[in-house]
Amino acid sequence: MAATLKVVIFCGGQGLRIREVADDVPKPLVCIGGEPVLIHLMRYYAHFGYRDFVLCIGYRGDAIRGYFSRQEGAIPGQSPDTILLTLAQPAPWQVTFVDSGVDASIGERLQAARSVLSDADVFLANYADGLTDLHLPSYVGAAISSGATATFIAVRPNLTYHFVESDADGRVVRMGPIASELWINGGYFVFRRELFESMRDGEDLVEEPFRRLIGAGQLRVHRYGGFYASLDTLKDKVMLDGLVASGKAPWELWRSLPAVVKA
Repeated sequence: MAATLKVVIFCGGQGLRIREVADDVPKPLVCIGGEPVLIHLMRYYAHFGYRDFVLCIGYRGDAIRGYFSRQEGAIPGQSPDTILLTLAQPAPWQVTFVDSGVDASIGERLQAARSVLSDADVFLANYADGLTDLHLPSYVGAAISSGATATFIAVRPNLTYHFVESDADGRVVRMGPIASELWINGGYFVFRRELFESMRDGEDLVEEPFRRLIGAGQLRVHRYGGFYASLDTLKDKVMLDGLVASGKAPWELWRSLPAVVKA
């Protein structure tokens, strides 16, 4: 398998806000257009040549393992926790599972994968439910060149609420869509190994560790105003299903652009 940056995907949460769609299925396996949202995300990374995946599983991790082991062309990898998907095109995917526990935070899940990342000076990481049409190589290249320990994308939230500003007498002086004023963490992290030096046992990722990085001037953000959507609710699923059905899902770049094969 060609050497490439590893991609850590946090797949251990319970997805409580989308339980109405799939009560006993882990959120990464909730389907968009008939295929798990996790696979949509992995296809996106693989399209750009990043095919070495580390899945941090927890809630219903057995279901996620089972899904991959049942795929045609799946064969055991070099360790008991690794599967090689040999029929993935244009090159195989390597999938390594790290069981980080049902109740672990994102930070704890990343800590659990540290041994798998021991040879990685730089690695990618992401939540399992956010989809985008971001040009990944340009973004990753800029993040690495910046020298920052951690970089993530900031996106506009998919909210229909409006903010309101008023004076002391209650007269509205300004209002508008929340999304016009707000940028949020969209994931798509690029991390250097030094990140682990800012992490402590039991901490979440974007709380204490990121505050330390901010203090050291080592946390960078890339504002992206293109397409981004996350699968959080039934409403999100209906919208994403509709995009796939239309044949115009923005994140499905593999359908319109030649794939990248990294050496």
